[in-house]
Amino acid sequence: MFGLANPDRFMRFTAPVTPVFWALAALLLAIGTWLSFTAPGDYQQGDTVRIMFVHVPAASLGLAAYAALGVSSFFALVFRHPLADAAARAAALPGAAFTALALITGGLWGQPMWGTWWVWDARLTSVLVLFLFYLGYMALRSSIDDEQKATRAAAVLGLVGLINLPIVKFSVDWWNTLHQPASLLRAGGTSLDPVFLAPLLTMMAAYGALFGAVWLTTIRAEVMRRRVQGIRARRALEA
Repeated sequence: MFGLANPDRFMRFTAPVTPVFWALAALLLAIGTWLSFTAPGDYQQGDTVRIMFVHVPAASLGLAAYAALGVSSFFALVFRHPLADAAARAAALPGAAFTALALITGGLWGQPMWGTWWVWDARLTSVLVLFLFYLGYMALRSSIDDEQKATRAAAVLGLVGLINLPIVKFSVDWWNTLHQPASLLRAGGTSLDPVFLAPLLTMMAAYGALFGAVWLTTIRAEVMRRRVQGIRARRALEA
């Protein structure tokens, strides 16, 4: 893994791997969508339960993407490695998109189940804070012209945001919340019926492959952008 920290080695390794992630994401999304629509309705929620197949994977990937952003920010700040900074930067936009999708689908699911689109529940509020960290990270990077200063400032913010991840995860256990507790990963095994478990796991794998494809593609584009900047800077000095 640490061998891939070399940009040249990373580019060679990911050149054939990235298309595989895109193909896998497309295949799993197609299968997951088919399974989601062919699964029976829930005896209590009816067809509304199908929102779970979008909401749960989106929420999970929102957390996972920020974990990738935070860990990459640590290596960028401590070791000042440009590839780690590129990885952190590349995780921000897809992570924000997944988190926004989780918030939107949560509201669509909550209205018929709870009778309201939004409550200041511990889980909902902490996910909203996660989304704001994403927005703050991207805004901070774009507001500073000096790239080195932007890298350091954004990395610090990225590390601070890691504090929110366990709050999101364990909020339903620590506080009395309206949001239901975990039904997939919990002590004693999942409480989901197999007819719902198969499409949910397929969609989670699809979202994971999609994030991997977008992440690797964006990192590669960032590496190429910096190489072009370096070439232009050298030519300007030579001129």
